[in-house]
This record gives sequence, structure tokens and C-alpha cells, in this order.
Amino acid sequence: MPNAIRSQKLLVAFLIACCIFVVGVWLTGSALSSPAPNQVGDLPGELTGRNVEFASKSGATLRGWFVPGKKGAGAVVLMHGLRASRLNMLGRTRFLAAAGYSVLCFDFRAHGESTGDEITFGYLESEDARAAIEFLRLTAPGERVGIIGISMGGAATLLATPPLTADAIVLEEVYATLSEALTNRLTEQLGGWASVLANLLVIQFKPRVGVSAEELRPIERVGKLTMPKLFIVGADDKYTTLEESVRLFDAAAEPKEFWAIAGAAHIDLHSFATQEYEQRVKLFFEKNLR
Repeated sequence: MPNAIRSQKLLVAFLIACCIFVVGVWLTGSALSSPAPNQVGDLPGELTGRNVEFASKSGATLRGWFVPGKKGAGAVVLMHGLRASRLNMLGRTRFLAAAGYSVLCFDFRAHGESTGDEITFGYLESEDARAAIEFLRLTAPGERVGIIGISMGGAATLLATPPLTADAIVLEEVYATLSEALTNRLTEQLGGWASVLANLLVIQFKPRVGVSAEELRPIERVGKLTMPKLFIVGADDKYTTLEESVRLFDAAAEPKEFWAIAGAAHIDLHSFATQEYEQRVKLFFEKNLR
């Protein structure tokens, strides 16, 4: 009888542990996809522009800044990364505006000052990317349009269906598949065992968002974009590895360029290598937007 009681207690303890683990995984998913609001405020005084607001088919109202440039110089949309905002794009805004480009810098849904109740890692954000392109074409009519998409912003650019109608795209630190992105981040922070947790998070993506994580594969979309593309990656990036970035580049259609920045991890590449970054990006846009 004591053995039977002990077995029952062990079973109950096991079931309780399983329940706690399942709840923990769900709460982890909730934390990862929770909104990242941030009070951004007005455009800094040294930049001449205005606050803007436009609707997205993602259901969100997107807020941002528009800086007008020289007529015929081209226009660029800046698309920030996960849990960031347009504040993180100020450095790029400044050097592009100084070069004469019109610049639209906005917050994705559930980020910054835009509305939205959940981050979807590029899925619904792809509708925001489309809305931004459409808004810029109306606001700067006749200009050739470029994109700088960082991490999630680049994934949103690639996941848009049908493909976006930009004239040139810079893609920085963009994940090849969402499954890899989650696995890389969790294993880097928690160790190898976290790959199991990543798989469980992938499974819950569809009931949360309505689309399977396996459908969020920028590597399968990048070949459909025929405009010029510049891929910029950190050679020491552990979240979007160099090998992963090379596969994404190999899958891309021509014309395309690739720049791996030595010593850079998954960070703000403009801040890390400011002078060369600005030289390369300005040359790329001069060739393709002017």
C-alpha cells in the first residue's frame, strides 16, 4: 500500500509539473508577442519634417515621421526591428535626409506609438510595410522608393504578398525562417536544451496568430523580388547567423549584393560601422533610386 500511495504522489507531482511547464511555455509566448509601446514624441529639431499617421490592413494605425527631401532624389522607408521603434532609426534618418532623400520612418503595429495588441514577427507587419510604401508614394509622388528593413522589418518586407513594389531594398540581419529565429535566440540565452522550448513556441504560433510559423519563411519569398537588394549582416551574429544569412542571400534573385561586417553581432549595424555603412548604403541608393 505505501508503494501505491508513493506512486500516486509521484504521478500527481508529474502532472502538476507538466501543467506548470505548459503554462510557462504559453506565458513565454505571450511575453514574446506582447506589445512594445514607447513614447516617441516629435521629430528632433535638427530635422525638418512632420508627424504622420496612416492606416494598415493589419488593423493598426501607424504613426511616424516624414522628412521631405530634394525633388527627384528618391525616397526611403525605414522599417525597424523587433521590440524597437522609429527612434532606433534616427541615425539612418539623419544621414539619408542630409543626402537629399525623402524619408518615412514609422512604428510597426504594437510598437512605439502605433496601435496593435500583438507582435507577429513579420506576418501582419508585412501589411504595415505595404501601407508605408503606399503612403510614401502618395506623399512623395514620382519618387523612386527604397526600403531599409532591419531584422523583423526586413522579414516583413520579404513576407508581403504580393511582393512590395519598391525600387531597391536594403535587408539587415533578416531571419531565413521564424523557427530558426526562435531557436537561435533561445539557445543563445538559455543553452541547447531551449531548442525544445522553441519548438513548443512554434506550435502555439498558429492558434495565436492564425498562421503557422512554418509559413513565415522569408527564404522562400526572397527569390520573387527582382529589384536590387543589398544584404548587410553581422559576421558574429548569433541570432541570425552568418550561415543563415548566406543561405538567404543565395536564395535571392539578382541583382544583389552582400556585406558581412566583421566583429558585429545582432546589433545596430549603422552605429557599429557608421562611416562605411553610410558610404555603402548611399552608393547603393544613388545607383538605384536616382
